[in-house]
Amino acid sequence: MLLKEYRVCMPLTVEEYKIGQLYMISKHSCEESEGGEGVEVVRNEPDVHPKHGPGQVTEKRIYLNSKLPAWVRAFVPRIFYVTEKAWNFYPYTLTEYSVSILPKFSIRIETRFENNNGCNNNAFGDTPTPSGSVKHLDILSDPVPDKHYKETEDLSLWESARTGRGPLVEGWRDFSNPIMCSYKRVQCSFEVYGFQGRTEDFLHRNIQDILLVAHRQAVAWTDEWHGMCLDDVREFERKTQEQTNCKLKSTQNNHTVVDHRPAFSRSISVTDECTLKKMGVMTLDLSDLPCSVPRSPVRLNSTPE
Repeated sequence: MLLKEYRVCMPLTVEEYKIGQLYMISKHSCEESEGGEGVEVVRNEPDVHPKHGPGQVTEKRIYLNSKLPAWVRAFVPRIFYVTEKAWNFYPYTLTEYSVSILPKFSIRIETRFENNNGCNNNAFGDTPTPSGSVKHLDILSDPVPDKHYKETEDLSLWESARTGRGPLVEGWRDFSNPIMCSYKRVQCSFEVYGFQGRTEDFLHRNIQDILLVAHRQAVAWTDEWHGMCLDDVREFERKTQEQTNCKLKSTQNNHTVVDHRPAFSRSISVTDECTLKKMGVMTLDLSDLPCSVPRSPVRLNSTPE
């Protein structure tokens, strides 16, 4: 299990971002849902946490078969999805991801939002994350993959007509007012021999890219959501969820795919050398390895940050 803490600052207040986050997630999910892939909202309802108070619990299915490497697509069902379960008790949130066909895979993201520039070394109030596992992400200067770059989301060019903020310049985190930080403690686990280290590193690289893109968008879209109240953004959320689910279902119903690949009804075994070789992974002599690997302490959900 690989744990890291990411800290992402924005020129917003925590109260403003309560609206901006909901708007950004809904709009981004709708934009990404095309061709039968994207985000389907299964559940979105109020909830109450004994410590953090009232909030919202959501469950989503993220369809992404075409985004997987070819060697992975050969071993997973054609209609493949990740389950995301999120508990939003703002300014604290918890998100968990799991995959039904990979019971040893999980991602757990714990988030705390504070009005500071990322200087709190114990934002979660328990055991501080070791300094070597903390990474500050800069939404201005850290690069995003070329496929995600948009000039309209480049914060060196961004100016908000509603708030008068922007563009961001070098060193902005030291003097920006307002400023807030999104503290994210991320645990990735994939306990399959031959895959664990590489896969967990791969997951963290992608999570870092996703965090940069999402927080850049929340700021770049400020003029779209600033001034909304919670009822306004919930109505926007409801409408975009309907559009997103409609896109996915209509595409999936209109494209029937005949899958001639053999069905797999078991998880990959940690001693299944034949399977690993088929997937292009060089293996060691497994005859001397133990038959099992200790389970991760991270909680898993029934099938998903």
